Amino acid sequence: MAERAGTALVTGATEGIGRATAFALGRAGYAVGVCSRTAKKVTELLAALRAEGIASAGGAADVADPAAVRALTCGVVETLGPVDVLVNNAGVLIARPFGELTLDEWDRTMATNLRSLFLMTREVLPGMRERRRGTIVNVASLAGRNGFAGGTAYTASKHAVLGFSRSLMLEVRQEGVRVVTVCPGSVATGMMRGQAMLRPNADRILQPDDVASVIVEAVTLPGRAMVSELDIRPTSP
Repeated sequence: MAERAGTALVTGATEGIGRATAFALGRAGYAVGVCSRTAKKVTELLAALRAEGIASAGGAADVADPAAVRALTCGVVETLGPVDVLVNNAGVLIARPFGELTLDEWDRTMATNLRSLFLMTREVLPGMRERRRGTIVNVASLAGRNGFAGGTAYTASKHAVLGFSRSLMLEVRQEGVRVVTVCPGSVATGMMRGQAMLRPNADRILQPDDVASVIVEAVTLPGRAMVSELDIRPTSP
């Protein structure tokens, strides 16, 4: 196990990219805070992390709820120490024709994919600014640069993630805080299952570990260096 590198907090951590990133950061020497909506899944993840000798903490939280976000962050900081790396990964994909998209689905998409960035960042950024160091990684998507049929809600949310990240990066870079946006193409995760309008070749698209590796590389760059946006595509789609 590498020497303790600091504390990382990963949202949407029990599956897919979030789970792979939690383990990758832990193996890189970070203590890892985790959350998702389902308490049982968080408990199982914490046990798996600790079985590898990774210091970890966290709990069930709706990252679109201010009180839940505050409780989660306070618990992680109390147990593991100040957050040095925040990975805003929680996300939802509802791919359907615009005429079939409900207002509840639109609001759920914006709450999970965008509102959560504001709330999570609001909790950890003041400490990063005070310490004059820290990295915020926002997981967007190549859909944040392009559209796709059935993606009106999802694509709109990921375009907004890019705009949020670009503006925040310009605000805080002089204070030693880095903001990195990661834009993966299709990734073989549970999010892709049951999407009638999306049928990627699961054998050729990205795997969660691919994205996690890129996140760790970006986070572990020397403090004087920052990559602001990273597109990740399969080599042979």
